[in-house]
Amino acid sequence: MPKKPVCIIKNKLFLLILTSFVLGILFAVFSGKGIHATSSSGFCEICHVHPHVFSSWKLSSHYVTKSGVRVECVECHLPPEGEGYLREKVRLGVKDAWGYLTKDSSDFNWEARRTVEKAQAFTYQQSCVKCHVNLYPLTLTKEGQDAHLYYDRKKDDLLCLNCHIDVGHFDPNRKHTQNTGFGLTSAASRQLFPDSAVVNGLKSFTETVPGTAISFEMKAIAGGRFRMGSPEDEPFRNADEGPVKEVQISSFFMGETEVTWDQYLAFYSATAGEGRTTDTEGTRTMADVDAISGPTPPYGQPDQNWGMGSRPAITMTFHAAETYCKWLSAKTGKHYRLPTEAEWEYAARGGTQTPYFFEGNPKSFIRKGFFGRLFGKENDIISKYVVYLGNSLSKTHTPDEVEANPYGLKNMLGNGAEYCSDWYSPEAYGRLTNGIADPKGPVSGEERVVRGGSFKSEAGEVRCAARDHTQTEAWLKTDPQMPKSIWWLSDCNHITFRVVCDFDDKTGKH
Repeated sequence: MPKKPVCIIKNKLFLLILTSFVLGILFAVFSGKGIHATSSSGFCEICHVHPHVFSSWKLSSHYVTKSGVRVECVECHLPPEGEGYLREKVRLGVKDAWGYLTKDSSDFNWEARRTVEKAQAFTYQQSCVKCHVNLYPLTLTKEGQDAHLYYDRKKDDLLCLNCHIDVGHFDPNRKHTQNTGFGLTSAASRQLFPDSAVVNGLKSFTETVPGTAISFEMKAIAGGRFRMGSPEDEPFRNADEGPVKEVQISSFFMGETEVTWDQYLAFYSATAGEGRTTDTEGTRTMADVDAISGPTPPYGQPDQNWGMGSRPAITMTFHAAETYCKWLSAKTGKHYRLPTEAEWEYAARGGTQTPYFFEGNPKSFIRKGFFGRLFGKENDIISKYVVYLGNSLSKTHTPDEVEANPYGLKNMLGNGAEYCSDWYSPEAYGRLTNGIADPKGPVSGEERVVRGGSFKSEAGEVRCAARDHTQTEAWLKTDPQMPKSIWWLSDCNHITFRVVCDFDDKTGKH
């Protein structure tokens, strides 16, 4: 068979290379145009039909900038080019298209998604620092300089979003400044109680706080024995919940609900700042100053704009909760305090020894993951008693939305996680002896016990035996003040507390 001339082979090879080169250029040109076209804010608006997204963007400091530069969607919601830009664009594009075609946007809880925890999943830190090269411009305030110095020291733990979550989507209700007007509510037309409640015997009573319009229910809890902790076969049990020990508890009184904002603001109004009080016209005065020094004004909005009133007071430190108890004791002449961990679990169980004080297996209430969502219960018994991840819409609720446990206590599980007076130790139960009376936990430690779980918790985390603890550094990591507040938490919106009153000679014990 005759061979083809070498020149013909070379020409065909040249033509193939040239064609490939031209096609490559055309692909690059048109794919580049395609990438550019699908990276515009207008294109984003086709799928992202959230009710707030584009209106809040146009009100933000990223849309109307001092320099006149407008920050578009992809400049925050995709990493910089060369740092995984195309990979993330494809991943998020497929995810957004799937959501647009298969889900109803009206079913989403958009408010719950406007949090740092959620936002960091679709906002990129490297995009922030690419544009904001100079963290110390000449116009930066002293407070801003301190905050950025702190950020420089904690880059591994902090995100720009922790302090600047509103720069891309403006939220008029979110504050990132000292809230000097917090708690300035008028007490006019509200009757003030002259005396505290008189208690005769171990009976539930309504406490009235003298000089305020505040009253609340205290439930009598008769003492007894119970098994503290959880058995090894309890679903979702953690090692720090055992070994199970039998414990003797003395009688006491416990608040029917977690301390409400109405109750806490009476304390704040009377003791905050320089010891100022509020008169019946709602005016700050220096008269009738309590001896107890209370909180300084918070940084931001402690209630997260969810509402105050009968919702649980949240975001206060352990020190603030203890100080509230001291103030309440001074006002009423009784001994109010935080519960011990043993008292808390005894009260939460309400005479039961099951995972919850109501019927149900924790596994049947879990809806985490694909199979959990597929087979988990939609309307189950847990929602009658507990505000948790499955029904909370990512915020606290008022206590009238749940039923009480057998001891008449509401929200012992879920809603807000509650401080206990004990220091936390994972080995605490191992150090107890069976039959011990009124244990108070370790004599020292670094963190305090937290019980009950919260509106953020899965069903397994709101069991009666589930234990947790404070995270002092993490809960204050974005507090820009120097030194950090001893009264308010900047990074924890799920902590609250409940008061206990001793059954002693001041409360009718003879």
